[in-house]
Amino acid sequence: MTRIRIALAALLATAALPAFAAERGTIDQRVDRIEKQLKAVQRKVFPGGDAAFQAPEITRPETQVTIGVPASSPLNDLTARVDALEQSVAQLTGQVEQEGHRLDLLSQQAAQDRQDFTNRLKALEAAAAPPPADDAALAAPVPAPAEATGTGLPPKGMKPFSTLVPAKQAAQPARPVPAKAAPADDAATDDATGPASGDPAEDAYMAGYHLWAQKKYPQAETALAAVVKKYPKHRRASYAQNLLGRAYLDDGQPARAAEAFAANYTTNPHGERAPDSLYYLGQALMQLKKPVDACRVYDELASAYPDKLTGSLKTRVTAARADAKCK
Repeated sequence: MTRIRIALAALLATAALPAFAAERGTIDQRVDRIEKQLKAVQRKVFPGGDAAFQAPEITRPETQVTIGVPASSPLNDLTARVDALEQSVAQLTGQVEQEGHRLDLLSQQAAQDRQDFTNRLKALEAAAAPPPADDAALAAPVPAPAEATGTGLPPKGMKPFSTLVPAKQAAQPARPVPAKAAPADDAATDDATGPASGDPAEDAYMAGYHLWAQKKYPQAETALAAVVKKYPKHRRASYAQNLLGRAYLDDGQPARAAEAFAANYTTNPHGERAPDSLYYLGQALMQLKKPVDACRVYDELASAYPDKLTGSLKTRVTAARADAKCK
């Protein structure tokens, strides 16, 4: 009877082995598959990493064998390994998704920073850009000048302004203006006048100014002389008389230029362009080979308009005195 029981137990054990082997094979396949997935996740998170950045592969958990207590079965050990691997894969997947989200946020912030920097740079460049040039800068309205100290008379020891120019040169007639200009010139003249300001004296001066800027000196001389004659009390009369002298000077008529500059100072010493007329009077006298009289004019300019002798005018007068070898 005992032998029969032993044989039956052996037969049952032998029959159970294939089923256990099949079950073990299924668990091994799961373990292998999960380990491969875990390695793939590790390579994604830590590309090119070494052992310092990658956790070791899942190993079989150690089991404590206690004498007198039955050891756990292989099936339970494999199940525990599978559970641990699945948990690790889930954690790593969550970390990968979080890092991807952080990278998206950083990319958006970097793009916003670049745009802000570009906008600030454009604003700084626009603020540092020089203002556009204005051809009518000389004609722009300016505040009323401070009270000048000039008397409008020639400096002490100097001949009257009217005698500085030889009579022969002073009597030189003005160049005739063509009765009818070419159509192109007419169009240029009409365009040069610009929009009307509502002030006839202002508009007439601007027309003469643009003719002078276009180097149409005979036409400019006629237009500016008409402004001085028609509007002697207007603030632009000082501008027109000074520019009339410059037109004569640029047109190669220093004698007539000296007369125009001297007239602007003597008749309107408080005019806004009286200091400039004294400077250009000195230039005209230099062209007339009168350096001594030019030096006296520069002295008069410094004495009559000490508060006006600044900036570019001061620089030009200093250079002019050096050219005339003034003491």
